[in-house]
Amino acid sequence: MSDVPARRIVVWCPDWPVVAAARAAELEPLVPAAVFAANRVVACSATARESGVRRGMRRREAQGRCPELVVCEHDPARDVRLFESVVVAVEELVPGVEVVRPGLVAVPARGPARYFRGEVTAAEKLVDEIDAQTGVECRIGVADGLFAAILAARHTRHVEPGGSRDFLAPLPIEEVEQLADRLGQKQAAEQPELVDLLRRLGIRTLGEFAALDSSDVATRFGQAALLAHRAAGGREERPVKRRRPPPELVVTEELDPPVDRVDRAAFVAKVLADELHAKLGDLGLACTRLGISARTENGEELHRTWRCAEPLTPAATADRVRWQLDGWLNGRTRGDRPTAGLDELSLRPEEVVGAGGLQLDLLSSATGEAAARAGRAFARVQGMLGPEAVLTGVLGGGRDPRDQVRFVPWGDERRSALPADPPWPGRIPAPSPTVVPGDPWPVRVLDESGEPVWITARTGLSAAPHRVEVGGGRSRAVAGWAGPWPLAERWWVDLLAGGPGQTAPEAQAPPRAQVRLQVVLGADDSAEEGADDEVALLLVHERGDWWVQGAYR
Repeated sequence: MSDVPARRIVVWCPDWPVVAAARAAELEPLVPAAVFAANRVVACSATARESGVRRGMRRREAQGRCPELVVCEHDPARDVRLFESVVVAVEELVPGVEVVRPGLVAVPARGPARYFRGEVTAAEKLVDEIDAQTGVECRIGVADGLFAAILAARHTRHVEPGGSRDFLAPLPIEEVEQLADRLGQKQAAEQPELVDLLRRLGIRTLGEFAALDSSDVATRFGQAALLAHRAAGGREERPVKRRRPPPELVVTEELDPPVDRVDRAAFVAKVLADELHAKLGDLGLACTRLGISARTENGEELHRTWRCAEPLTPAATADRVRWQLDGWLNGRTRGDRPTAGLDELSLRPEEVVGAGGLQLDLLSSATGEAAARAGRAFARVQGMLGPEAVLTGVLGGGRDPRDQVRFVPWGDERRSALPADPPWPGRIPAPSPTVVPGDPWPVRVLDESGEPVWITARTGLSAAPHRVEVGGGRSRAVAGWAGPWPLAERWWVDLLAGGPGQTAPEAQAPPRAQVRLQVVLGADDSAEEGADDEVALLLVHERGDWWVQGAYR
């Protein structure tokens, strides 16, 4: 089979994450804005770039360079939902639309070129149609192969047939990072490291990289670099060994009653994704192009194709289905939305490769099947008991141990409540408590005379802790203690509200003042022989009482 890539027309909407965020927030076009994930810039507007904001920059540095910068959180579901109108506009003129990622779609060039009597004319028609229906700025590129077409769109170029290699050759080596959106999470994270290593080796352009021997690239740099090497040479990122899957791989679920909410349909999506990948695994296959179809109660048919350079995992498949459902149900204009709830959902692997194409590390290969079985079991439990039945802990930032852990439903994006990067002055240093109760336990801290220890006006202790009385009246002697450490958070809220006792602005969380104390309790005289002798506690004085905020075990 020929290794010559098919010609494609690519529609690229620059800075789509920030465009979608600005549209959702109804910002003016010239307002500088940036989208952040893990406290780093994911995308920024042109006006923000004029002030020096760049991708990968930390939030503090970005706001320092552009004080008026509007900060938006990364939301893939929002990006897909608002991009649906662009995809619908493309579908008005060209069938076979493939969503590479929100902000980027590809279509085969052959059909539109014949119908509109030329690829350039077809590209112009697409630009006019998107502008008329959505008002979104876009760029069009035409070339052999998806990677070359993406870069052609970024440069607004029409590359003649057979000219992709020459077009790519002078481009900087940093362009291989455009593959990151279509690779697995691990391989995408390796792209910046690959670029840095190639530059240190003196390789500055895609042409110089493509001139290397492929076997040497695979041996020296690994699988992700081999995909980039093939793309840099104007070839398909994978050798053409794809085949159309057998029809029995299609998985379908009847929805009774019909659903019109994304959260309800998302549970079905996770179950279908697990079922599909179980069938693919039995045949030694992996999916690289996924078709998502839905039917409404009124008989309306909805279909969308998603393409990925790397074989999809069950979690990635479920994410794309959830995003697409959100786009169908919420992203279109009111007149284009389905007129009834969905009563059928199906997934079809439109293109598959051998399962060997899914490159796992040694640990993942050994444990992947067990993890997949566990994931399917969790999804079934959630389907029966609801999403909150299975939770995953996510570590993040904050000064209070209760703020540093957030529980999210299994399968949802594992995003911390607070970013971990800020310095968080006043935070208790490591080691952190190993046990943090959901509701703090009340205790009494007593001095040597048996009187309660209280906090002075200077946030000091009224006396040295001598005993700690836990619930039930039992008390244990204090063998050692450290502190106190005062902490005042959001103290300015009272000032904004006009003074203590006044109503704070709704956008502000209430102020919090507390004093922390670490104590080591001696052996419990009533404990059985062989029980733990000592226990360390993190105590907090808040609202006039002492509480156990954590235990060290």
